[in-house]
Amino acid sequence: MNNTMTPAQTSKLFLLSCIALTVTAMTFGIRAGILGQLGLEFGLTNEQLGYINLMAFWGFPLATMFGGVLYNALGARTLIWIACVCHIIGLVLTIYAQSFWGLMLSSLFIGFANGSVEAGCNPIITDLYKKNKTTMLNKFHVWFPGGIVIGALISWFMTNAGIGWQWQIAVMLVPTFIYGAMLIGAVFPKPDEAILSTSNNVKHLLTPVYFFLVFCMTITATTELGTTQWIQKIMGANEIHPMIIMALIFGIMAVGRYFAGPLVHRFNPSGVLLCSAIISTAGLFLLSQVSGSMIYLATIIFALGVTYFWPTMIGCVAEYLPKTGALGMSLIGGAGMFAVGIWNPVIGGWVDAAEAKAVAQGASPDIVATVAGPAVLQNLMLFPLVLIVAFAGFYFYMKKSKK
Repeated sequence: MNNTMTPAQTSKLFLLSCIALTVTAMTFGIRAGILGQLGLEFGLTNEQLGYINLMAFWGFPLATMFGGVLYNALGARTLIWIACVCHIIGLVLTIYAQSFWGLMLSSLFIGFANGSVEAGCNPIITDLYKKNKTTMLNKFHVWFPGGIVIGALISWFMTNAGIGWQWQIAVMLVPTFIYGAMLIGAVFPKPDEAILSTSNNVKHLLTPVYFFLVFCMTITATTELGTTQWIQKIMGANEIHPMIIMALIFGIMAVGRYFAGPLVHRFNPSGVLLCSAIISTAGLFLLSQVSGSMIYLATIIFALGVTYFWPTMIGCVAEYLPKTGALGMSLIGGAGMFAVGIWNPVIGGWVDAAEAKAVAQGASPDIVATVAGPAVLQNLMLFPLVLIVAFAGFYFYMKKSKK
């Protein structure tokens, strides 16, 4: 590691991190696009598809816990190499999967790779930009929604062109090899010696504020990813293609995160989170009520609501609890993905139940999803409703603490 990073070295490392995060995001976007194809080819129920998603979401926290605990010993370079190797293994195993269990195993590897990217790259960003942590974490996380847009559009184009899901997975090997090649010879910053003690990191984790943030992260992550991972099933019967809806959501998120700086400075992280909870609740409510072109408006509102959740939650840890180090950022990200993993089969069960109810009420096959979708969205709306209460309390607590 090097203590004196040149601007070129800093830019290269930031770009490397962004490409690695783009691959992570593409796994979400493309998997959401091929979920229906996987269900048909392997004869899977929505609940079983939820379990496949669960493995990806649980592989993520396994990696962040592993990476967070061992970050001080291994360093960011090793963690990002682990991510690269696991991405390659997971993608290849997915392409050649022959059964439900094959998809489960490949999803676990991909999830572990995704978590290793977060565990390795988030601390790098805070080390590179010590005076502007939350803003630069938002700019880094531009490439999560950005990568999902790329993945969703690739899936939409290739599906319409009649190209199989295996080739859609294979596309992701290209950026994986690119960030792997960039790792060779990359120069990394030297982290702050004061936070390189894992035992000291653990001590500063054991605070009410950190436990509160972890609890909220489980709900913010589920609001964002629990909705978007099931967008094809929830919105599939609308005249607007669900992948276009997904691309719109994450396109807005990418732009919003890139210009997050003034917003964070104006409202502070706790204020941004409260506003996000209110707006995302309104967005989900509208999505459950409207149809036709009004879906675009509802989608925009929901996207604005979830834009700042993930990076600002990590930014809260970096800003308010800096002595938790890489461990604090890794564990809170892992908690978010772990929760989404738990809720995925539940959401799949909601979809199954809503569809069964629609059929029982006499809905024809071509409008089952139209009837079932709003019921699932109303269930999902409960998550940001809880956040409004939680973040209102956090906002006033932090305002009082600052005084």
